[in-house]
Amino acid sequence: MINPREPSRRDFLAASAVGLVALARGSESLTREESQPDGELLYIGTYTEGAQRDGIYLLRMDRRSGQLRQVGSVDAGANPSFLAIHPNGRVLYAVNEIDKYNGRATGAVSAFAIARKTGALTRLDEQASEGAAPCFVSVDRNGRVVLVANYNGGSVALLPIGADGSLASATHVEKHTGSGPNAERQEAPHAHCIVADPSNRFALAADLGVDRVYVYRLDLEGKSLRHIEAGDGVMRPGAGPRHIAFHPTLPLVYVACELDSTVATLRFDAERGALSPLDVHSTVPAGWTGVNYPADIHIAPSGRTLYVSNRGHNSLAVFSVAESTGALALEQVVSTDGDWPRNFSLDPTGRWLLVANQRSDSVVVFGRDQESGRLTPTRQRIALPRPVCLRFLTRAGGTT
Repeated sequence: MINPREPSRRDFLAASAVGLVALARGSESLTREESQPDGELLYIGTYTEGAQRDGIYLLRMDRRSGQLRQVGSVDAGANPSFLAIHPNGRVLYAVNEIDKYNGRATGAVSAFAIARKTGALTRLDEQASEGAAPCFVSVDRNGRVVLVANYNGGSVALLPIGADGSLASATHVEKHTGSGPNAERQEAPHAHCIVADPSNRFALAADLGVDRVYVYRLDLEGKSLRHIEAGDGVMRPGAGPRHIAFHPTLPLVYVACELDSTVATLRFDAERGALSPLDVHSTVPAGWTGVNYPADIHIAPSGRTLYVSNRGHNSLAVFSVAESTGALALEQVVSTDGDWPRNFSLDPTGRWLLVANQRSDSVVVFGRDQESGRLTPTRQRIALPRPVCLRFLTRAGGTT
């Protein structure tokens, strides 16, 4: 399971069963807990394995101390690894990162209603993701469609959202083509994320296998995606683009590149829907030569600090962001106090940063200086099996 040639979620796909039913036990465990108004509700998506049934965990975080407490869990089917919350805060979506669903070569996407007082999840439905191993899900900024990236399928899909938050079957699927110079990891397309831009007129999709960030026009009326080929961001050969973050005020997109341990800056023309590469920075300290695969990327709401997680180096890279230009400078690299950090999240107050260490089964809390963005270790952590994705309920609608 700790083979550096298989650095991500694919560790568990071969052994996964569909298992997208029998949620009552988990839902009851969520609703039994008392609501605590002073805490932030946080959902954790995980990889399931063996006898493990529950895959989405509900935590409550104390705003003052950063302390985490588990208040429930739910059986969400096999490998509910990546999560997204509807902008209205009433529905949670999870990919089921599997290669087979209902006898077809596809994964699935599940939808859950969120109880307003407790955060308890009640299953609404699931749909095929129309590609194997879906690894990323997001909701457009108006809450009308779900967007999914299928890693093994090398495709992205659009699924309409019903009035109650349930999902319709996919109305549009785009299959990527091509390959990259890394024969082991880029033998074919591997779509890794897809998110709507701030204007909600475009969707950007990073494909690790073909070193490209695709630009699509997002048609909410026609429930479709239209590829703008001339607008694609062509990355450095072998970079392996994975996740992206939009600057909150500048026309910039930052891309975490998994295969060459870099973060790339691209300019985004939101009138034409076009990306232009600008700059590249390493996510690890100068001179370090070990195996490393960046995973997640987020920018603070202020736009002054950018963060990238490093699997292998097991750290968070902290970049300052120039106010007028968006230029990056590496200011800090801090250990995640765990093994194989995947996704991470700033809490709604901006005082804390939480990171999921997949291989050491832990979620760790860092204190955050809201002026400099620098991170400080704390004693706060919680043990959870194979955590991947963190989503605060009060940040519903956030895509990066």
